[in-house]
Amino acid sequence: MREPKIGLALGSGGAKGFAHIGVIKVLREAGIPIDMIAGSSMGALVATFYAAGCNVERLYKLSQLFKRKYYLDFTVPKMGFIAGKRVKEMIRVFTYNRNIEQLDIPTAVVATDILTGEKVVFTEGPAAPAVRASIAIPGIFVPERIGDRLLVDGGVIDRIPVSVVKDLGADIVLAVDVSPTKVQGEVTSIYDVIMQSIEIMQHELVHHRQTASDLMLHPAVEQFSSRAFTNIEEIVRVGEEEAEKHIETIRSLIADWKERNHA
Repeated sequence: MREPKIGLALGSGGAKGFAHIGVIKVLREAGIPIDMIAGSSMGALVATFYAAGCNVERLYKLSQLFKRKYYLDFTVPKMGFIAGKRVKEMIRVFTYNRNIEQLDIPTAVVATDILTGEKVVFTEGPAAPAVRASIAIPGIFVPERIGDRLLVDGGVIDRIPVSVVKDLGADIVLAVDVSPTKVQGEVTSIYDVIMQSIEIMQHELVHHRQTASDLMLHPAVEQFSSRAFTNIEEIVRVGEEEAEKHIETIRSLIADWKERNHA
């Protein structure tokens, strides 16, 4: 009897995306396989690091070391404040300079072509520039040019890439939404203005994607800022708590799938 292929769709959400690490940890501990993975923005970063073979302990250590100053290289504003070379080098190191098709499990990285408005899904080619494109928050990061495309944050067009992980061949799709935001959160800089505006616009889009996944996890990240890399351990823990609440539901989804497909 074939086991169902389980796909994980990790959404965008800035620093709140570290909750994805907690979700992955609990799934692994519960013996629930992750057969394929897709991510937008911060979800793409976590997805590729995991798929490159970073075990959960290493992901935890990475999250604790993660500070904004380590990966932001400011530039003269033209198309963005941050050049993004530092973060691309970090991605290259943690994905062992591999191509996406060389990762341990099938992986997809979502970006947005700002010239055409198209969704661009990377399933092959170098991981570092694809992820660098996927995290390029418009107005903050300089867009990433790949071929003839000028690419920005995947969350602009597909915040939680459920359909993308289905296209990879998933039978059951588990999605993680780290978008909830306090609309009245503190706004004190141009960075805050841009991030808050994007979050408000994208929040409505998420509601239309809920039904497409078999299970949507909603870590309680509302109280955290997507812009501050200060409460990372708590954010990871919130991801763990949300996954723990749904382990039995996931096992039921697997059992139901087996029953339907081997009746």
